[in-house]
Amino acid sequence: MKRAYTGEELAGLYRRRVGMVYQIALMLLKNAPDAEDACHTVFRRVMEREEPFRDPEHEKAWLIVTTRNECKNQLRHWWRTARAEETELESLSWEQPSDGELWELLLSLPEKERMAIYLHYYQGYSTEETARMMGAKPATLRSWLFRGRAHLKTILEANEYGV
Repeated sequence: MKRAYTGEELAGLYRRRVGMVYQIALMLLKNAPDAEDACHTVFRRVMEREEPFRDPEHEKAWLIVTTRNECKNQLRHWWRTARAEETELESLSWEQPSDGELWELLLSLPEKERMAIYLHYYQGYSTEETARMMGAKPATLRSWLFRGRAHLKTILEANEYGV
């Protein structure tokens, strides 16, 4: 099997992207052991690639889509009986974004809204790019973003007014 990267190049790619891959996996799978498994599988697939990535954006997009697909595969498996409670996310040791309160609220959103907001606002993809990665039409993605922002606004207003 032909390898696209040297060990040093793979280590650099891993250091650059492991946090992002792990956060996406954790967001979708909602428990650390499964997120770690998905993360390892994604980077194993990188090692199996025969062609290097065209540029850093291609690398990032490929990792996001592959992580999402791996998580979906794990969720479809027959042996998967239950997901951990969201309260377990609080005890994890991975580094949360600096806006921790908003990040926790983001995790409470439905999956499509959560992924759309994460890819668009946290990773900086356009609506067209995010829609392509999520396998949706741009108009659908904009609806998910709108609903996600509306949910976040409702929660934030309720917290502000003590409702």
